[in-house]
Amino acid sequence: MTKIIICGIGGKMGAKVLETLSAFPEVECVAGVDAYADKSKFSVPVFDKPQNIDVDADVVIDFSRPEALDGLLSYATAKKVALVLATTGYSKEQEDAVGKASETIPVFRASNMSLGVNLLVHLCKKAAAFLGEGFDVEIVETHHNKKVDSPSGTALTLANAIKDEKENSYLTFGRHGNDTRRKKDEIGVHAVRGGTVVGKHEVHFFGEDEVITLTHEAHSKAVFAQGAIRAAIFLSSCKPGLYSMPDLVASM
Repeated sequence: MTKIIICGIGGKMGAKVLETLSAFPEVECVAGVDAYADKSKFSVPVFDKPQNIDVDADVVIDFSRPEALDGLLSYATAKKVALVLATTGYSKEQEDAVGKASETIPVFRASNMSLGVNLLVHLCKKAAAFLGEGFDVEIVETHHNKKVDSPSGTALTLANAIKDEKENSYLTFGRHGNDTRRKKDEIGVHAVRGGTVVGKHEVHFFGEDEVITLTHEAHSKAVFAQGAIRAAIFLSSCKPGLYSMPDLVASM
């Protein structure tokens, strides 16, 4: 049995992870972390901060905010608890801290926990390598009106995956002004916010007289919760190190 703590248990994704756990009999939620949640609504103890946790666990799944990272890393490295980090919007310094922590504990890091999105990343790399420099690439991501960071972590993952396949390319975030003619080596990244859209990512390859578009659209947050739980189960038997979705897929 893998014992899990959900950080951000009072949020929409934390609640979805808790709900989805019932489909995984090999996993048990033993606690939550959330400074703002109504603790009386939960059947497990909910702590304000990671350092207050007083129950044993194997893995923490984090769907909270970037500012929670420092406390999580301190707790996890001290208690030797694995981390599934599903939060986006980390700074360069925070990303470095995650890498440092992975030297002593297993850490799973993914900008998107959906298996489908990670297939999209793979397909985009293949398309960029096959199509070459003759195609312009533009990425459009659409999310609900409550999303904090922009562009999405998934859009950045897609853009950087394509950038690795296109020599001398660079990212351009949106366009505004009187001189925004597209440069040859740009990879455009654009964010749209509105309504209750769970998440949609479109990658357009514009060529001479033809357009290829690869799209992934999530219709429910359950796809992200399922991926995070699978990652937690996978991580519970891993040695210290930094893991990502390709590692999980390879183990399935």
